[in-house]
Amino acid sequence: MSFLKVWLHVVWSTKLRKPLLTDNIRTRVFMHIKNNATSKGIYVDHINGYTDHVHCLISLEANQTIAQTVQLLKGESSFWINKQQLTPEKFEWQSDYFAVSVSESGIHAVRRYIRNQEEHHRKKTFEQEYNKFIEKYGFALLTG
Repeated sequence: MSFLKVWLHVVWSTKLRKPLLTDNIRTRVFMHIKNNATSKGIYVDHINGYTDHVHCLISLEANQTIAQTVQLLKGESSFWINKQQLTPEKFEWQSDYFAVSVSESGIHAVRRYIRNQEEHHRKKTFEQEYNKFIEKYGFALLTG
């Protein structure tokens, strides 16, 4: 028997970063993503976000890839949002996403960070947060 524990902090945004995840629907969307993930064997430990993006702390199984897992979460949820007509216009996620591994010692900090998204975004925009992630995790070197 193999033992595997791979934690990821995954972030993705609405198409063109439109603020479509309003207070009225945000909790419902996040609950749906978590429930759908569970039904597909994807473990979502924490999920939260703001009007234009989502943060997930997930743990992958041996047969799950990052790309497949994120596609399942994003694809099904955008289909569901549109089917439920939760937004005034067609809902889409941005095609790209951000994912970094999280060590066991960092799990609690990431959970706290995800839980406090609304408070966090009173002080900082998603674009500022995104740019900080790009710099902090060295992605600027890859894209620059």
